[in-house]
Amino acid sequence: MTSPLPHPDQTRPVVRLRPKAEARAIRHGFPWVYADELVTDRRTQGLAPGTLAVLEDAERRPLGLVTVNPKSKIIARMLDRDPEASIDQAWFAQRLARALSLRSVMFDAPFYRLVHAEADGLPGVVIDRFGDAAVVQPNAAWAEAHLTDLIAALVAVTGVTAVVKNGSGRARGLEGLAEEVVLAQGQIAGPIAVPMNGATYMADLLGGQKTGLFYDQRPNHAFAARLARGARVLDVFSHVGGFGLACLAGGAASTLCVDGSAPALDLAAQGAKAMGMESRFAARQGDAFAVLEALAEEGAQFDVVICDPPAFAPAKPALEAGLRAYERIARLAAPLVAPGGYLGLCSCSHAADLSAFRNASARGIGRGGRRGQIIYTGFAGPDHPVLPQLAEGGYLKSLFFRLDG
Repeated sequence: MTSPLPHPDQTRPVVRLRPKAEARAIRHGFPWVYADELVTDRRTQGLAPGTLAVLEDAERRPLGLVTVNPKSKIIARMLDRDPEASIDQAWFAQRLARALSLRSVMFDAPFYRLVHAEADGLPGVVIDRFGDAAVVQPNAAWAEAHLTDLIAALVAVTGVTAVVKNGSGRARGLEGLAEEVVLAQGQIAGPIAVPMNGATYMADLLGGQKTGLFYDQRPNHAFAARLARGARVLDVFSHVGGFGLACLAGGAASTLCVDGSAPALDLAAQGAKAMGMESRFAARQGDAFAVLEALAEEGAQFDVVICDPPAFAPAKPALEAGLRAYERIARLAAPLVAPGGYLGLCSCSHAADLSAFRNASARGIGRGGRRGQIIYTGFAGPDHPVLPQLAEGGYLKSLFFRLDG
């Protein structure tokens, strides 16, 4: 974890906005500088990814301390408005304490997203908390370089005893970072039981997807549970049982979880057992599209169907294909909903805004031979805050339709 960054006693490099770049946006809180907005001379291009630098406007007035990655389209990210700030354990502790104060107000148990990147003042850093354990995703080069101080501050501020570094995913590849998942501190004996919305989820922090559990859907799980009393529920792309287990906790008569991952479905089954509801739980492993088609051929019907797929449109080049995939999901799922039942459709794609996703979903429902009304539009929970200057942070969309009789 050695840092390529200058020693604090040395003068930090300076990077400068182009004359026509909009410095006002940076002053008003926008946290990113794109490559075409920065003077990228040979010196700037030679900076190691993660280097700390002072950002100046075209008139050489300092705007703050940024982290620079010449290999990224987002070439600089704002770290601190003070260009002389020391990025050390105390600095991390201050940011983490502020993040913790929000979560402590919102949640009565220590199971939540503690740090949501830019919105919590730590660009490219995600931290999910699981009681006495935490998973850190250092998805930016600067965070990788300062990981020792970050983890030390995390332990000091929260009191967690185990920390996992999850260095995997598309974002790290864009930053030129290697993938690895390691236990950085403490011990973890196995999956951790996570209470949420009256359900129990089993999170595998070392071998699971992302950090082991998706906290962002918490309010949408809760809404689905309100529809589920006495209902037959189908949870597609279920992961460890996100919507399905919440619906069981809400009184569902039965839940069928569908996912391509056998380990994820096994964790979902463990969660149902921990809730004492294994008799109402079933799982089906396979490709979601194929399973939806097979269920239709079998004449299956459900009172509540929820589809929460991975990001079909993670970036703009994938938008058109992604919207077609969301439309197809809606087309295949709609016929499985019993008359007067409910269809929940979700998107975690940054590139697909709410309007585009809603239109694709409505088209799919229509092509599936159904009509409906939107009864709920949901987003990520309050432990996933969004910077008002960075709309891209509001990635999660959840729509619930009541379909015709």
